[in-house]
Amino acid sequence: MSDIKLFCLYGPESTGKSVMAEALAKDYNTVWVPEVAREIVTSNHFGREDIIEIGRAQTERIFQLRQKANKLLICDTDLITTQIYSRHYLKVVPPVLYQMENMVHYDHYFLFDIDVPWVADGMRDLNEQRQEMFNVFKQELDRRRIVYTLVRGNWEERLAVVKKKINECLIIS
Repeated sequence: MSDIKLFCLYGPESTGKSVMAEALAKDYNTVWVPEVAREIVTSNHFGREDIIEIGRAQTERIFQLRQKANKLLICDTDLITTQIYSRHYLKVVPPVLYQMENMVHYDHYFLFDIDVPWVADGMRDLNEQRQEMFNVFKQELDRRRIVYTLVRGNWEERLAVVKKKINECLIIS
């Protein structure tokens, strides 16, 4: 299990992370971890217990799918993201979310830029705050001194940048 590389697709809503995760999993013949929050809540009206359940379920899903992964596991989100949205919507981050964050180590982060059109989907509601949210996501990585690759441009450019870095990480191992 320890030889499985974990890659986190990270950033604000509507930046192409889910589509990218699915495409990468197909290209690398592996599995990917979806954003479990979408299975738990159906609107942006949720409470403390919901956000803790989201964190627990996301962490659990990573451990489950890591067992099925082929060399790498693509994760559509992480616990830092859960903390960011908890702070945004609930104005507080339950301490257990920080504990859960420390349970998973990612080999590399990809920070997705907001230079693509925003697409409404019923859950997304932060179109007017895209730059602010991008800054928050970036600051959280910087504060933790997490190395990341900035992903920007059109689909082909994004895919090329991500695959190049994944391939480098796989060769290094």
